[in-house]
Amino acid sequence: MDLSVVVPVFNEAGNIGELCQELKAVLAEIGGRSEVILVDDGSTDGTFGELKAAAAGDDRFVIVRLRRNFGQTAALSAGIDASSGAVVVTLDGDLQNDPADIPRLVRKLEEGYDLVVGWRRFRRDPFLSRQLPSILANRVISAATQVKLHDYGCGLKALRGELARQLRLYGEMHRFIPAIVADLGAAITEMEVNHRPRQRGRSKYGISRTVRVLLDLVTVKFLSSFATRPIHVFGTGGLVAFGAGCAITGFLGAQKLFLGTELSRRPLLLLGILLIVTGVQLITLGLIGEMLVRTYHESQAKPIYLVRETVGGRARAPLLVKGKGSGG
Repeated sequence: MDLSVVVPVFNEAGNIGELCQELKAVLAEIGGRSEVILVDDGSTDGTFGELKAAAAGDDRFVIVRLRRNFGQTAALSAGIDASSGAVVVTLDGDLQNDPADIPRLVRKLEEGYDLVVGWRRFRRDPFLSRQLPSILANRVISAATQVKLHDYGCGLKALRGELARQLRLYGEMHRFIPAIVADLGAAITEMEVNHRPRQRGRSKYGISRTVRVLLDLVTVKFLSSFATRPIHVFGTGGLVAFGAGCAITGFLGAQKLFLGTELSRRPLLLLGILLIVTGVQLITLGLIGEMLVRTYHESQAKPIYLVRETVGGRARAPLLVKGKGSGG
């Protein structure tokens, strides 16, 4: 399969027929072997019926129906897992993403990139409830992950299939796909895409998602920076707290020994003891994290690095190890 288009949908009755017609026109323009994977994320309206009607008679269309509403990240992950294309394109099912942009993203990907992210430069959404939170979120995410993009929330993306199927997404992490693949050493770029106003249905996004996005950002930042060395983040804080606690208690102890200062009413003493205990706990937590990391990687034979390619040299013969009874 050359191209897989993954579209998660939830309560998009009224948009499905037009969406599938546009996708069919785009697939005819691109040519080659292609498939469209439509993931019904537990819709409660007539979405599933419209999906079956729109996809009838076209074996390029695959419908994956989830048992309940698991969220966009889970639906997107289900579609990617079901895909088989060398290139995977994702887009939202509300008709605000324009399927006509798919060929441009695929051509950009062929320039040597691993991921092309859509940039809705001219958005057709309310400013205060949608655009302003998105602008702030994009700046925070770009600063935290060091992957500078204008539009993390755009559902229209093109990425290489083998890379897409390596992703393990949880929570609301579909919007952090660029940061996650950047941690795998992927080449990323962005491209302006068309954004259309919503004609039917109701948006599933809002300010209420901001808290969840921020919490997931903390997770992504931790996993990308300290997943294989948790002692560095917990141990550093632990050493600082332990050192500060020792300094405070040492200072107070010297005052008691040499100056006879009364310490029973000194809140600073309690602070020093608290910092020492907290420091020991953080260092211990870091050590436990180190053991968990080693168990995780070694039990699954999961590598701590990924090789893009190996160039030159000769094929190496397997290493022969002689045992005690080998006669050698």
